[in-house]
Amino acid sequence: MYIGSTDQRGLHHLVYEIAYNSIDEAMAGCCTKIQVTIQEDGSVRVEDNGRGIPVDIHPTTKVSALQTVMTTLHAGAKFGGKIYQVSGGLHGVGASVVNALSASLKVNVKRDGRLYQQEYRQGIPQGEVADVDEADDNGTTITFVADTEIFGKIEYSFNTLSQHLREMAYLNQGLEMHITDEVKSISVVI
Repeated sequence: MYIGSTDQRGLHHLVYEIAYNSIDEAMAGCCTKIQVTIQEDGSVRVEDNGRGIPVDIHPTTKVSALQTVMTTLHAGAKFGGKIYQVSGGLHGVGASVVNALSASLKVNVKRDGRLYQQEYRQGIPQGEVADVDEADDNGTTITFVADTEIFGKIEYSFNTLSQHLREMAYLNQGLEMHITDEVKSISVVI
């Protein structure tokens, strides 16, 4: 199994995998801030100020690069050969695995002056990537709800997540990470 387990450790791994994509942007010199939020409704939102996942049509899959990254194993930029020289995470499978293990997932991409959006249910796109608005900056926001049929009770440990993210921030000079737990009303800047 790609995330190791379906217990709380595996549940936390979902958060790490999405955060690793943002950290890869930081390692490439394109991201300075990552916000991880455990939301009151049980979802997790990971937001960065990186370049934004590409949305143009992927030459092999003939669908958007965003949809390809979110639904196809080994489709991440790490496998293109030239985007990331160093990366963390599952090396191109992380986002698609998180998507497949989520009851729902929503991606917002701000790129090239536009805001794009796509939603999924259990890894299945619920429509095409939509150009929904103007954007004055760049970045990616992924919000997901882990599937209770896979993980059972969904309960995140703020301490576990913040400790792991602290370690990742320490390894990436100049990266500011925020973690917030809206359920417990706690927040920390790393």
